Amino acid sequence: MKAEISRVLLEQIMALAAAEPGEVCGLLLGQGARIDAILPAANVAPDPAHHFELAPATLLAAHRAARRGGPAVLGHYHSHPSGVPIPSETDRACATPDGTLWLIVAGPVARLWVAGPDEDRGVGFVEALLDIR
Repeated sequence: MKAEISRVLLEQIMALAAAEPGEVCGLLLGQGARIDAILPAANVAPDPAHHFELAPATLLAAHRAARRGGPAVLGHYHSHPSGVPIPSETDRACATPDGTLWLIVAGPVARLWVAGPDEDRGVGFVEALLDIR
């Protein structure tokens, strides 16, 4: 799979991640495999230094807007401030194998993943090509 994102949006996500000591998170919005916008969300996880949980109100509002004709919720982004940009065991435990995009940022690197079924573990991640335009 391949998804497109503008350099400006990717730079915004990277700046948000660099500005916070804990994990930042937000939604990826767009159409098909094109990410046209981001919607930053509060990280309401009990331990935001090691986990992320999107603010439910932000997630619900984005899905309501999509149903009214706004951009679709393609997935989300989050950071791994002291790790690498690959899905962690915590990410795997919290993911649903529904084809959503997971953009993970660690330091100056961002990688895109798609959550899907994995026979052995329930949820698996496949790396996707991130086409920066």
